[in-house]
Amino acid sequence: MLFLLSLILICMLLVFFMFVLNVFFSKKLIKNREKMSPFECGFDSMSVSRLPFSLQFYLVSVIFLIFDVEIALIMPLVYLNYLTYSFMIFTIFFILLVLLGGLYLEWLEGALMWFK
Repeated sequence: MLFLLSLILICMLLVFFMFVLNVFFSKKLIKNREKMSPFECGFDSMSVSRLPFSLQFYLVSVIFLIFDVEIALIMPLVYLNYLTYSFMIFTIFFILLVLLGGLYLEWLEGALMWFK
């Protein structure tokens, strides 16, 4: 019991020490005159700071992530011993059916076309 209490105390002191070091070395405490001055708006910028981001790229990446997660969920089903073979095939077929149905709807809406 004494060991557990000493371990908890050491952990709490370590967290407190890290917090103090974080506050001590934080760059937020350094005051910058330019950052503290008010921002003048209404001027045209010298260069474009933000480039336009393609929405199609975002949609394709989200679809890829959905496919990746679904395949990661299907793969362990093959190695499970306690599932019957027919139940495993039905589960995999159902997951793939939902996944391909969603892909078909995305294709019909034109979300997979890179250029419109």
